[in-house]
Amino acid sequence: TTEMANQEEAEIQISELDLLSSMFPYEEEFAVTDQLALAELKHYVENEPAEVPSSKVQFILNVKTEGPNASMVEFSMACALPLKYPTILPEITVRSSLLSRSQQILLNSDLKTYLMQNFSGEPCMLSAREWVKDHAAAYIDKDLSSSSMTASDATQSEVTTFTRLWIYSHHIYKKQKRKNIIDWAKELSLSGFCMPGKPGVVCVEGLQSSCEEFWSRIRRLTWKRILIRHREDVSLEGGGHAEIQKQRKFPTLEEKCFDAHGARGNHMDLGQLYHFLEEKGCADIFQMYFGVEGH
Repeated sequence: TTEMANQEEAEIQISELDLLSSMFPYEEEFAVTDQLALAELKHYVENEPAEVPSSKVQFILNVKTEGPNASMVEFSMACALPLKYPTILPEITVRSSLLSRSQQILLNSDLKTYLMQNFSGEPCMLSAREWVKDHAAAYIDKDLSSSSMTASDATQSEVTTFTRLWIYSHHIYKKQKRKNIIDWAKELSLSGFCMPGKPGVVCVEGLQSSCEEFWSRIRRLTWKRILIRHREDVSLEGGGHAEIQKQRKFPTLEEKCFDAHGARGNHMDLGQLYHFLEEKGCADIFQMYFGVEGH
């Protein structure tokens, strides 16, 4: 059954993460950046039946290797394991301050090709790390102007991603947190809304990198429980300001209070939330949050 397959995949992920942490015990070599996702994954494996984890485990592997003129170069591999990994490939982005944009694109596409050809369906994080250690430095000096990668290829791969994150929290009461949510969204040019109370709902939309920065700041605050319930990513060719504006469902980020009732005036009227989402063309999200049809 898929349930069994999922659990097996989750077990493989955990043993691979354990292996990585025993081989690379130092934070500067290997660091899990999404502890909540890891905890969810472990809970999923240890409990029958358990809720399927809502987000991918994300981590960073840093690799030091000898670069041009025998200098040491550091590459960072930002990795995420989709729930179906290792049945499908991991998501890996290799970066280094010494790589130009087109060198980085080429390096990442070559790594992906290598993994596709050699590891369909089996754990491959260590092999990916080895490949980066052995090959990445060669990309620093690659002159791509004359090689197979033409200028048009380089500009075509400048794809901007528009992201919308639907964040769920056990509750949002504190004034300071509510202020942070609004201030940070403004600073990062994100729109959406925040519904304080219990449960707390935050939606932010905008450039993918800005959404990810927002999430990494929000998660660092103290929460009883917070997670990304759903995520939408849209690739925009060219991706100028106008394209991004077109994708937005919310004009700005505002706090929405739906007729609070309850002892502390903190239980929101979910019926009103449903109608609000329906107006914005997001009614299907309601079910993802609350597991029930709206209306």
